[in-house]
Amino acid sequence: MLKDFTPRLYQQTILGTAANKNTLVVLPTGLGKTAIAFLLAAQRLHHYPRSKILMLSPTKPLCEQHVDTFRRHLEIEPDKIVLFTGSVPPEKRGELWKEAQVVISTPQGLENDVINRRVKLEEVSLLIFDECHHAMKEYAYVWLAQQYEKQCSFPRILGLTASPGSDMEKIKEICQNLFIEKVEVRTEQDADVKPYVQPIKIEWVKVDFPAEYQKTRILLQDCRKSKLLEAQRHGYCNSTNITKGELLQLQRELHQKISEGVRDFELLRSISVIAEALKVEHALELLESQGIQQVHSYLQKMQQESLTSKVKAVQNLVIDENFKSAAYLTEELVQKNIQHPKLIKLNELVQQELQEHPNAKIIIFTQFRNSAEQIVQELNQNTISNSIFVGQAKKNGTGFSQKQQKDILDRFRVGDFSVLIATSVAEEGLDIPKVDKVIFYEPVPSAIRSIQRRGRTGRLEKGEVTVLITSNTRDEAYRWSSHHKEKRMFRNLEELRRGFSPPSEPPLQKFVPEEQVVAILADHREKDNRTVKELIDLGVSVKTGQLASADYIVSGRVGVELKKIPDFVASIIDGRLLEQAQALRKNFDKAVLIIEGEEDIYAVRKVHPNSIRGMLASMVLDFRIPVLYTKNPKDTAGLLAVMAKREQDTARDFSLHERKPQSIQEQQEFLVSALPGVGVVMARNLLNYFGSIKKLVNASKEELRALEGVGEKTSERLLQLFQEEYKKEK
Repeated sequence: MLKDFTPRLYQQTILGTAANKNTLVVLPTGLGKTAIAFLLAAQRLHHYPRSKILMLSPTKPLCEQHVDTFRRHLEIEPDKIVLFTGSVPPEKRGELWKEAQVVISTPQGLENDVINRRVKLEEVSLLIFDECHHAMKEYAYVWLAQQYEKQCSFPRILGLTASPGSDMEKIKEICQNLFIEKVEVRTEQDADVKPYVQPIKIEWVKVDFPAEYQKTRILLQDCRKSKLLEAQRHGYCNSTNITKGELLQLQRELHQKISEGVRDFELLRSISVIAEALKVEHALELLESQGIQQVHSYLQKMQQESLTSKVKAVQNLVIDENFKSAAYLTEELVQKNIQHPKLIKLNELVQQELQEHPNAKIIIFTQFRNSAEQIVQELNQNTISNSIFVGQAKKNGTGFSQKQQKDILDRFRVGDFSVLIATSVAEEGLDIPKVDKVIFYEPVPSAIRSIQRRGRTGRLEKGEVTVLITSNTRDEAYRWSSHHKEKRMFRNLEELRRGFSPPSEPPLQKFVPEEQVVAILADHREKDNRTVKELIDLGVSVKTGQLASADYIVSGRVGVELKKIPDFVASIIDGRLLEQAQALRKNFDKAVLIIEGEEDIYAVRKVHPNSIRGMLASMVLDFRIPVLYTKNPKDTAGLLAVMAKREQDTARDFSLHERKPQSIQEQQEFLVSALPGVGVVMARNLLNYFGSIKKLVNASKEELRALEGVGEKTSERLLQLFQEEYKKEK
């Protein structure tokens, strides 16, 4: 099934493992991970010719790249290799699935297709996870792998990555989430890989921190220190010399205390000042690693926000004397146009490369869009052809659709311009052949991101990487952080290579037996809610659709509104909850409100407790909507499953007499179900069989007995009731 491709020895060796076991493949960038994917796809289609191959990749540009590769190297009709993304309507994806042999998809939209059974994972003989280091926590890869393992009779999983991360526990989590049985690792030093590795020259270029910036840095450092000293006085911070990562961890711990109901002044004040310290920390990072223009824009933005924002951290920070002085100084430095020396050095590096190699392709990576835009302006002034490449989200008016992103990459590939200035969106997996030089505008403290950035060069020919570092700043700390994480990652991979044993997990126990069908209809906006996935794990059949009211419908008469605690309080403030309650009562005989979460409901927003109590009382007394509480999505799913099972259990007779029947049909059922020995189920059967109450009342004993479920005694009691004369008691 292959064409125009000869596999290398290490690819054949890895294929031998992947054909027999679920395999995680860790292979340096540019050495043909995708080739292993289509080699294994050909092998699985040979053994299971009626099956399908499904490959998942995080972004649309990556998916389009894989579609091209599969069509180029597999002897399959091109229209049988299809692309699924959010831009393809769900109904169209359902039709394409029926005829396709290979489907390349982004994972988020596919979740909804699996929930609604437009995509049937039991038909898939190979599921490929590209950039599988994403398979952690709530990322879509994790749930899709679980569903595939449960549904498919002949599953095979292939995970592909160049950098699974430096933490052994996280690598093991990836393996567990993807049901990995074998790990195949290759490094640039392995004998079977070495002949194909292109040399990459890495250069660390240092620039001095500008003396003109020093006073601003001192003011911001003093501002940050004063905030942490206050948190220290309140007993919630051990030191003023803690890193950004430690600050973020401290913030999470304090918010956890809030959710547990702790509400003292010292805690609330500490949370506020730590939020201020983090904002100052970001300003310092911009000043040290990016430039004065970037920090000036950030401080200005905060000053503008303070005029309308109700966030105390913003309001308090902009009136801090150190902050105000720093903001004033940055204004002066911008007017004097004191550029960061990185920008000057970058300009020199680009011009030098293009003078030596006029047709060279250069990628410049930076974390921040403001910096990318400033680099574009600098290169334009020197008439260097370039293009910016950023994500889809609109920030300061800049944002590219996936179509625009593809167009820019295509133009760069064919040499329409020399320099691509990219944010993190271009770090992962994009195949751009013959990139001569990659420049990091700043080091990143992540092994994965450093490896991904470097991997954009040295794919077909030797490449160069230059990392710009500002001396005596966090740039140096980030450089060594990334270096040590990479070393740790390779040590962990060596350990995995020597001995990997797949984790054993107990099988999931379904709440609903296979032979019983319990269905729940969820609003389409709930598809990203963990509750839907937990319901499916319990064996409930879930469909999503656009519901006029309710988040979940567990039967024709019961609608459920689900509110997480922060949203419940927010819906009281904006008035949504009353409208939703009215709609529930109008559309359902019975309505239920579920409030989910373990936070203190009276502490999430500044709302008077009596307002919350009043709304809860109104729900129960005015709208007759019971309020139930759950801890988390798993707990919520369990409750919804029990409700649906009770409502849909045909073995149980529900009494219609606890409410007034409304429609003619309900009144007929109401009347017949009141007869002796007749419940709701038999009432419906009798009405279906005879067609009307008149025909039922006029039926003979033989006609009654002809209906399955009506015995001798029941038919006699009914005849006696219909024929006996009424005698009024004296």
